[in-house]
Order: sequence, then C-alpha cells, then structure tokens
Amino acid sequence: MQDRNAALQEGTRLDDPERAYRVLIADLVGLRFDGEGRPDFSEVATHVAQSGGVFHDAAFAGEALPPGIHFFYQPDLSTEADILAQTDRGQYDALIAAATFIPRLAVFPLGSVRIGAGTGNMGSLSWGGGNGEGGIAPLMNTPGINSRATAQMVMKALLKVTPDLPVDLLHERVASGDFDTGRDLKSYPTAKLERRRMAVIGYGNIGREVARLACAFGMRVAIHARAKHRQWIEAEGFDYAASPAEAATGSDVLTVHVGLGRLDPVRRAYANAGIVDDAVLSAMNRGAVVVNYDRGEVVDAGALDRALASGQVRHAAIDADLFKDASSGTLSGPMLPYLTLAARHPGKLELLPHAAADTDHPSRVAGACQAVDQILDVIRYRRVRNLKGDLPEGYIDAGAKVPRGIGRVTAATLAAAVADPRFSELHGVSREIFDTLEAIVEAVDDGMTHQPAAGDVTALTHLFLRQRRLLEGLGLDGPAEA
Repeated sequence: MQDRNAALQEGTRLDDPERAYRVLIADLVGLRFDGEGRPDFSEVATHVAQSGGVFHDAAFAGEALPPGIHFFYQPDLSTEADILAQTDRGQYDALIAAATFIPRLAVFPLGSVRIGAGTGNMGSLSWGGGNGEGGIAPLMNTPGINSRATAQMVMKALLKVTPDLPVDLLHERVASGDFDTGRDLKSYPTAKLERRRMAVIGYGNIGREVARLACAFGMRVAIHARAKHRQWIEAEGFDYAASPAEAATGSDVLTVHVGLGRLDPVRRAYANAGIVDDAVLSAMNRGAVVVNYDRGEVVDAGALDRALASGQVRHAAIDADLFKDASSGTLSGPMLPYLTLAARHPGKLELLPHAAADTDHPSRVAGACQAVDQILDVIRYRRVRNLKGDLPEGYIDAGAKVPRGIGRVTAATLAAAVADPRFSELHGVSREIFDTLEAIVEAVDDGMTHQPAAGDVTALTHLFLRQRRLLEGLGLDGPAEA
C-alpha cells in the first residue's frame, strides 16, 4: 500500500500498458457544422490524438483493440434503454457526458466527467449518483467552462424584456415610414436597468459572473449564499442576503444559480428543489422578471403560476431539460410543468431546452478537451481534478482546474501569477500607487489646503485602472478559496 501511495504522489503511470481502455463520449463535443451537416468533433478528436489516445467516431462493438485509451463518440444516445444497452455490463471503463441523463445501472468502473458544473444528470451508481457519494469511481466536472456563456444568456433574457421597449414594433413602423420621432416617440416610454435591483441566488461561478455583468449595467445586486461567502460578496460590492426571500425583497429581477443540491434518499427530493417559492416571489417588486437558467426544479412551478396570474411576475425565462421518446413521442424532464404555464400565460414565458450553457462552440470544445485530460489523468495516474463528492480509495485529489478569472483564487492561481511577466508590472504599479498615496497623506498632514493638481489626479486614476486590469488578467480579482 505504501508503494502504491508513493506512486500516486510521484505521478508514476499506473495504467496497464497491455490493456485497451474504453471511454464513452455520450454528448456533442462541437457545435459547429461540417460539410455534411454534422456537428464538427474534429478539434476534440485532434486533442485526443495529441494526448496519446485514439478517437473512434462509432460505438464500441466488442472488437479487439490495441493497447491504449480509446474514446468512442456516441452523441446521439438519449433514452435509458439505448444507454443501458451499451453500458449495463461495464462495456466502457469511463464516461464523458454533458446533458444526457445517465441511468443508475450504467456501469463505468473508472469514473466520469460531466462537461459543465451541475452533475444531477450523472445518475450512475458507479460513483454514487449525481452527488458522487459512496461509489467506487470518481465523479468529476469542468466548472467554469461555460459560466460566462450562461451568464451572458441570462442578461440576454433580461434585455429582451427590460427595458421594455417594443423594438420589433418600432422597427416595423420605421421601416414602413410610419413614424415621426417628434410626435410619436412620447408614446413609447421605457425604463433603463440602471439602479434596478437584481437578486442572485447562489454565489458559484455562474452566479458571480451574472452579478458582475449586472453591475456593468449599473444594477444593484443582492446575493444569497452560505454565510461563509459573506465577506467576499460584500468585498466585491454586492449586498449579502441571509435568505432567498431577503435577496428578493424589493428586487426587479431574480436569477437563480444554486444547482439541485443533495438528493434526500427518504423524500426522494433534491435539497434546492422549489427554493424559489411563493415567499420569494411575493417579496419582489410587482411586475418583476424571473430567470431560471439553472435547473428546472429549483423554481416552484406552482408558485410561478400564481405569480404570473396575479401580475407579481410579468415575465419568466426558463432553461430546462426536455426529453422526447423517439418511439412514443412521450415528453419527460423538468421542463414539463412549464409547458402548462406557457399555455396558461401566453407571451409571458420564454422556454429553452437547457441550451443556455450548451450552444457555445468554443466553451463546449474547451470543456470536452478538459474532460479528456481529466479522464486520461484518472486512468494513467489515478489523479482526480474537479472532484464532485467523495474521493474513492486508490485515487488522489489534484484539486480544481477552472478558466482564468473564474472561480476562487487559490494558491495555484497565485503561483501561476507570480510566474507571469505581468506580476512584476503589478508590483511596480502597486508600489507607485503606494508612493503616490503616501505623498498625498503627508501633504494633508502638513496642512495642505489647495486642491490636488489635475495631473496628479490623472496619474493616480490611471495607476488604479492599470492595477485593476493586471489583477483581472492574472486571475487575482476573485474571492479566495476557504
């Protein structure tokens, strides 16, 4: 055991050089189309080859394979029956997936990576289900890969209805020559986002990115998260709220980014299901907007129905999974209750099929390539990055890997920053700021009564802006890990 632990720590290869390992890729890894109209997987296939693996644009059919790590691309798997037909006997050693729901009885003895953050769809008992607790294999994800894409889609959903200027109607009138700015413009009053209040439920990678974008529009932001995040939330200039209802109080917009949370085995319900309920929605300003680009279940559909009917909420944008059985046409998934709401409240809902985070090609490719790297690390070194849940016996936790500027600032972030040439520039700029501020303080202490020179103001603010850009570029402008 000591020899094995030493090998784990030293990075010695632990895979069998005579064995052929098989990895299933069960979702799209590219969202641009090739000449035949198929989503282009070539970038990920190239990355697999450059990393020493073998990419197969097909399913594993039981054929003899040469030693190595083989990736089998099956993006069209959908139904539980289709997936289990290929995975119920451990036909594949490991899995890469994104939105596809992986059933409990699918077997992957060496682990999996979910492209993206949430892992609620990763139901295999091999790693203990979507929370990754109690299994024999590690469950991993790629947090932060699509955070900015999702956050931008949240703002797009908001900007479609606030400010509530009827741009389509105005375009038609202008294009047909049926408008006079002097006479007619007064009939289309609107309000800007600046100074409106947004409630963000959750301070993960996406929630934080949404809050930062909202601030760029001049909005005031209140964030509900666990109390341990309060100092960082307030340090970034946001208001901390101890509960979802407190965050929602007086808000014009609410957006939720907490994930489903843990599954209660007794109630068979997730911890965050229905977290946006009647109390939360009623605390908002009348005529508010709700955006749920998280998981469909985190908003109580019945409460939203009542809020839409009363006018408390005037618009809701929902992004949730919707599945359709290819043979029967039966619909399933967390989007189902919202279909009823859309029929009951025409024009008040915008529904997406869990596409907000999954339709950005560069993000999907980056996530898939990172997932390939994580699977290779697990097979070759038993090294786990971005662990979700429990660390199984025989593996080592290699910590988190997220894009620069996303997530927590860690010791590894600082180490990388120190090695960057811009760190010396940051040091120099910070020293200049210190010296300039020190001179101002000394002048005040000496009884300075005149206003600072315009040149001094320009120089100091320029230094502040340079320091801010350097901090952002080095990834040092976020909350630190606990």
